[in-house]
Amino acid sequence: MKLLVVEDERPTAAFLYRGLTEEGFAVDVAADASAADAAVATAEYDAVILDVMLPGGSGFELCRNWRTQGLAAPILFLTARDEISDRVKGLNLGGDDYLVKPFAFDELLARVRALLRRGPMVAIGSELRVGALVLDLHRRVAALAGQPIVLSQREFQLLEYLARHAGRVVSRTALWEHVWESDAVPDSNVVDVYVRYLRNKLGRAHPLIQTVRGAGYLLDPTPQTDVSPEART
Repeated sequence: MKLLVVEDERPTAAFLYRGLTEEGFAVDVAADASAADAAVATAEYDAVILDVMLPGGSGFELCRNWRTQGLAAPILFLTARDEISDRVKGLNLGGDDYLVKPFAFDELLARVRALLRRGPMVAIGSELRVGALVLDLHRRVAALAGQPIVLSQREFQLLEYLARHAGRVVSRTALWEHVWESDAVPDSNVVDVYVRYLRNKLGRAHPLIQTVRGAGYLLDPTPQTDVSPEART
């Protein structure tokens, strides 16, 4: 899952980037209103962590404009402004949650996860289940039919995104935009390579991840053994 952190204080931004990356998120950081606006215009995010007092503008203004433009990603305000009127304003402008600085990282992480659980595939507690596949989102471990699967962080991120959209075709572009950081150098086949890694680890006899020619990939919660040849590639 991909997050945008909008924070002008460098120590706080670095702390958030390090902590969220270690928790398995792809993280972009914007240090001012203009950079945040540009980031939202050019990339897709699963959630935004937004400061209010920013160089070049206000987080409140950004939130209002983004909602007007159709941004659906949940927004968590993270700010030193602790007046009730500020909290009410932020939520009324389209924010989904409001956390006051100083903050505990564990609480911020729990709030981000809670916002992400409102997505199309709802996680139960810390687990995301798709058929016999179980992902523990807190421990970042996976199991299939009760057997553990050893995954790299990137493999887990990719599988998590597919699992949250199980039963729907996900394009290669969407996978790239939600699993890799925006400053990563694009590679024409890196998504295909990582899908192949996942298939090898999940087992090819009953393929969970199927290829939809010309469209992308589908995580099928009820995989069949009789699949087309392209689904095995």
